[in-house]
Amino acid sequence: MGSALWIAISGLNSSSKQMDVIGNNIANSNTMGFKSGKAYFANVLSQSLSGGSSGLMQIGQGVNIADVATQFSQGSLESTSSGLDLAIDGSGFFIVEDDDSSQYFTRAGAMHIDGEGYLVDVNDYRVQGYAANSATLGDINTSGAQSEPETSTTFSVGVNLDARAEAGDTFNSSQTVYDSLGAAHTLAVTYMKTGGAGQWGIAATLDGNAATAQTYTGIQFDAYGNMQYMSTTAAPTTSETSAVGTVSASIDAGHDGQVWQDGAFTLTYTSATSCAVSSTQYADAEVVGYTAGTGYVDVGVDLDGSGGADVTVRLSGTWAATETATVTLDSTASTPANNAITFGTLSNGATIGVGNTLTWDMMSADAETITGYASTSTVKALTNDGYPSGVLRSLAVEKDGTITGFFTNGQTTSLGQVALADFANPWGLKKMGQNLFSSTLTSGQAIVNTPGSGGLGEVKSSSLEMSNTDIGTEFINMITAQRAYQANAKVITTTDDMMTALMNTKR
Repeated sequence: MGSALWIAISGLNSSSKQMDVIGNNIANSNTMGFKSGKAYFANVLSQSLSGGSSGLMQIGQGVNIADVATQFSQGSLESTSSGLDLAIDGSGFFIVEDDDSSQYFTRAGAMHIDGEGYLVDVNDYRVQGYAANSATLGDINTSGAQSEPETSTTFSVGVNLDARAEAGDTFNSSQTVYDSLGAAHTLAVTYMKTGGAGQWGIAATLDGNAATAQTYTGIQFDAYGNMQYMSTTAAPTTSETSAVGTVSASIDAGHDGQVWQDGAFTLTYTSATSCAVSSTQYADAEVVGYTAGTGYVDVGVDLDGSGGADVTVRLSGTWAATETATVTLDSTASTPANNAITFGTLSNGATIGVGNTLTWDMMSADAETITGYASTSTVKALTNDGYPSGVLRSLAVEKDGTITGFFTNGQTTSLGQVALADFANPWGLKKMGQNLFSSTLTSGQAIVNTPGSGGLGEVKSSSLEMSNTDIGTEFINMITAQRAYQANAKVITTTDDMMTALMNTKR
């Protein structure tokens, strides 16, 4: 009978410890990444009343707590507004290290960047993973992350040029391009309607400085508004209508880059400092300047009325008033192709494009479309492959743990990758508080892999794993623990009554 008291006491102790486990589970029902515990009971070694080893007439010696096992079932995932809040969807643990390089493991994924640029958890322990282009496990640091500039080499323009435009009408498009230092420049293209059907001249400038060379200086559309030809103006040809001397002409290096309609203009000599120009094809032609030398006069002629010399005519020898020279311009056409445009040296010492030559992409699969429909001239799209330097603006984490940096220049770069750990026996991990576990001989060494590989779960960004405590289940366990405690207490009081009755038999 005396054993019943001790057996009941063991029941009280075990039920009390079970209530401790239940209370801890309920207390941590809102703890991020918490894994609940479960108390497992085991009976104490029995005694045999027969004194033999047959296993007959055995009476138990009570109960004890054999194990309080951590339940590693998945907790619910809660969405957050921070891209550095991470949850593991599946098995595995985040790896963190303290200042003493002691390693811990956690399911709590509320992370942030500290003042030194390290990715850390709520304990300010450094999250472990792989730096960009590294296979060595270590701290993840984002300090100094910067996107290097990329010089523009290719650009494209999507534009419609109004087929109803009159000769001499212009339209402009401009976009920002970047040099090798990441400095911004304005690339502008002027489109001028010429006298020919569907013909437009094109001239590019960089920060207002004309291109030194263009493969093509004009475009031509077919009857359906599709770009059909690209043109260049051939070197002018000259003839002396009535003169004593020689005449030569060249397209001026600073001309508007236009393709003028095929035609000719007549230059009439009046004096060493005066000439007149006339043309039926180039109605806006005018004389814009002279350069007089010994025995020659250079005459600048503006063909389109936009200012600046388009053609320079050199008159050498002896010229008399009223004598004339005829200059003929012809354009050559070819099928559409990319247009190489070369600029002079940049003032900041940087370069742009390839050797200061930009390629106007007109024909690739990605090229923007140029059309000549009878609708208002408009820019539809502008693209180029350059960008300035950029500083880190925000971070995002992919499901494989890759940390992607978003920079102010619109570029994205991988800055590292979060690693996960797993164990042969996760139930052997030791709880260290602060949502941390440490490995033991029972758990075995950590098996480290990237998320989604080696049987590990994937990482969910902007999410946190909540406690896996089931309040309903814990309430049921609480009731059974309470009833067991009450029943064991009743055994004690009943045994006491029996012993009292036994003692009273002597009276």
